[in-house]
Amino acid sequence: MAQPHPVRVIAVTSGKGGVGKTNVSVNLCVSLANSGKRVMLMDADLGLANVDVMLGLHPQYNLTHVLDGERTLEEILVEGPGGMKVVPASSGTKRLAELSPMEHAGLIRAFSELSHDIDTLVIDTAAGISDSVVSFSRAAQEVLVVVCDEPASITDAYALIKLLSREYGIQHFRVLANMAHSAQEGRELYNKILRVTDRYLDVTMEFMGAIPYDDYLRKAVRKQKAVVEAFPRSRSAMAFKTLAQKTEKWPIPSAAAGHLEFFVERLIQSRNNGAEMLS
Repeated sequence: MAQPHPVRVIAVTSGKGGVGKTNVSVNLCVSLANSGKRVMLMDADLGLANVDVMLGLHPQYNLTHVLDGERTLEEILVEGPGGMKVVPASSGTKRLAELSPMEHAGLIRAFSELSHDIDTLVIDTAAGISDSVVSFSRAAQEVLVVVCDEPASITDAYALIKLLSREYGIQHFRVLANMAHSAQEGRELYNKILRVTDRYLDVTMEFMGAIPYDDYLRKAVRKQKAVVEAFPRSRSAMAFKTLAQKTEKWPIPSAAAGHLEFFVERLIQSRNNGAEMLS
C-alpha cells in the first residue's frame, strides 16, 4: 500500500442508535471531498449498513464478498459525491454482525491491498459497545462521539467513553451534538457529559459544536443525498461544512503512526487482545 503521507482516521460513534451518526459520517465526508480532500468512508456497521442507501448508491459487491475471498477490498469500492470512496457493508447479514476475532482481523488486513492515496478515512461504526465498535475506535486516531437530546443518548455515550478510557486507555474524545434546536442546547448536551466525565474519568473532552435540527436534512435523506449536496445553503449543511473545516485543523498524525498500515496493525492488535481476554 503506497501511502506517501499520513492518513487521518476518524471513528464516528455514538453509544446509542438513532442519533444520526451515519448522517454525520456521510455529510462530513462529502464536505471534505468537496473541499478537495481525498476521502474514504468505511461503513463499519457490519450488521445494519446504510451508507449506500443514504447516498443512493447501488454497490454490486460489499464486505461479505471480501470475507468470502471473492473480491478484494479495492474491487468493492464505489464512488460517492465529490469523488469520495465508499467501502460498502451488507445490511441484515447475520454473519457480518457476528464476526470472529480472526475474521475481523482478516477483514481489516484487506486494507493492505488498497492503493488509493487518501487524506482521511472516516469509519461509521455500529451503535453501542460491541467488539467491532471498540476495535475501530481503538485503531482510529480520533473518536467523534455523536449525541442528541435524549437521556439514553447521554448515558450510552458516557458508557462508551467510560469503556474506551478505562479498559483501553483512550483519553481524548470529541463530542458533536446532533439535531440540536439551538446552539445553547448543543452546548448543554456537551456539558452534561462533561460534568460526569470530569468527575469519574481521566479523559480530555472537546466540543465540536452542534448540527441544528433541520427539515432540509430529512428531505435530503428522502432524496438519498447528503444535505450538503442537496441543500448546500441549509442550516445543517453549513454546520457540516464548519465541522469539516474543524477536522482539517486537527493535529496531523505523525509519519510513523499516521499510515493506513499502522491503522491496520492497531486494529488487528486490538482484535487479538480481545480474543486473548475471552479465552
